[in-house]
Amino acid sequence: MNYKNLGNTDLKVSTICLGTMTYGEQNTEKEGFDQMDFALDNGVNFWDTAELYSVPPRAETFGDTEVVIGNWFEKTKKREKIILASKVAGPARDYLRNGENSFVGKNLEEALNGSLKRLKTDYIDLYQLHWPERNVNSFGRLGYKHDDNEDEWNKFEDVLNELQKYTKKGKIRYLGLSNETPWGVNKFLQLSKEHNLPRMMSIQNPYSLLNRSYEVGLAEISIRDEIGCLAYSPLASGYLTGKYRNGKLPKGSRIERDGDFWTRYNKPNATYAVEEYYKISEKYDVNFTQMSIKFCEIQQFITSVIIGATTMEQLKENIESVNINLSNELIKDLNEIQKIYPNPCP
Repeated sequence: MNYKNLGNTDLKVSTICLGTMTYGEQNTEKEGFDQMDFALDNGVNFWDTAELYSVPPRAETFGDTEVVIGNWFEKTKKREKIILASKVAGPARDYLRNGENSFVGKNLEEALNGSLKRLKTDYIDLYQLHWPERNVNSFGRLGYKHDDNEDEWNKFEDVLNELQKYTKKGKIRYLGLSNETPWGVNKFLQLSKEHNLPRMMSIQNPYSLLNRSYEVGLAEISIRDEIGCLAYSPLASGYLTGKYRNGKLPKGSRIERDGDFWTRYNKPNATYAVEEYYKISEKYDVNFTQMSIKFCEIQQFITSVIIGATTMEQLKENIESVNINLSNELIKDLNEIQKIYPNPCP
């Protein structure tokens, strides 16, 4: 396994992060336990979850993933071996604090304490803001449309001051962002420095061969300000494994189960791009899935790549991606496809 520092800290996290959002939905608790055992045994010390999980998010399964992880901690007594990341959800879901903003006050307190209780732990290593409270063009939306009448959202300095209460209490070690924009990241970093407030250490945003938009504005910030990307959807919901090629729809797959939720990767040029990337994997005789993950891992702005598997075979294949090498010629070919089909699934 490979390891990198989390932000500007001395904390070493595995460059493969275990994504857990399927626990409680596609995966049973036992399957989740088996995945966690295997991941830890193979050097994966970094795990990511969220209060909102499992996915697709529903009121009936809210918090179920954290419960599974907490039960594993209780059973194995290995909490101290794991660098655990979770997230507080932004507004927009009626069943979650009435859809209210959650980054300050009683809502933040409720969210954090709820996660700690479900996870059966006294602290969270990396506590992330799942998506901004303000209006942004995230989750596949192109273009930013400003709304002068948008709902109120908490000032960044108020959020940082509130989170500082919990870092001082030891309930949170470090802070991170998710689905954030360059403007938002810069504001958080600026205010932390100016007011001596806790600093954001990571940005969990999508990044894959089908969506390299992170490179446009956020990559430079990640490198210069030591706030690396935690790349989610590196396999684009399975499209970059090749399993949906030629119109296939494997039974039990995410697209077969919840296709209406995963429309982000069902875009006009995605099929063509996937086919070209698959041809490159064949040309250089490398595993398509592992090539797709490794391409993300080797980027300078990446801290860790979040993988999510529903079977042990998938998990093993994903983790073993750290052991392959991509030649300069292969990377050049990948970049040529990006020129032809730039970011088909932003």
